[in-house]
Amino acid sequence: MSPTCKLTYFDAMGIGEPIRFLLCYGKIQFEDIRFDFEKWPSMKPSTPYGKVPLLEIDGKKMHQSAAICRYLGKKLGLAGANDWESAQIDMAVDTITDLRLKVTEYYWEPEETTKQKKKETLLNETLPFYMEKLDALVKENGGYLVAGKLSWGDFFFAGVSDYMDCVVQFDITKDHPNLAALKKKIRELPAIKEWISKRPKTTL
Repeated sequence: MSPTCKLTYFDAMGIGEPIRFLLCYGKIQFEDIRFDFEKWPSMKPSTPYGKVPLLEIDGKKMHQSAAICRYLGKKLGLAGANDWESAQIDMAVDTITDLRLKVTEYYWEPEETTKQKKKETLLNETLPFYMEKLDALVKENGGYLVAGKLSWGDFFFAGVSDYMDCVVQFDITKDHPNLAALKKKIRELPAIKEWISKRPKTTL
């Protein structure tokens, strides 16, 4: 029997999408609970540390997107084969998170002049820096982030990159062939391809 599973997150891809990818890949049926950004202030006090996504699985509640993905990765045989491989996945995911936070910081900047400056820095410095290094990492590891094989870190990258594409309004992997190939590889997995074909259309 499939576990009783609920994912609560904004009506967006964001950092909820890697979790959705992993749940779909693992054929774990889940209730995709979404809410509008306008409802967040009233919901925030009832969440652990005032953040989402939240995953409830078999009555146990989890928060922190990377921790949730790591948990699912272990369940699905997508974690490292040893402590070193696991650490390498964590390093890659933390690096992707560093980039994602810079993208988010730009997107939510309320002051227009400051936002334009952040956009210039993001497009001309931050994205090229991280993407070049991540692209080289994937090339070094035979088409994956770690150890030449599929890991939960690859799903994390593919899911989060969908969100980052929406923010900057272009495919962030377009000039980085190894990352582009990895993203395509994940998106063409049958379970992920099916999810993408039916997931709600969102702006983030």
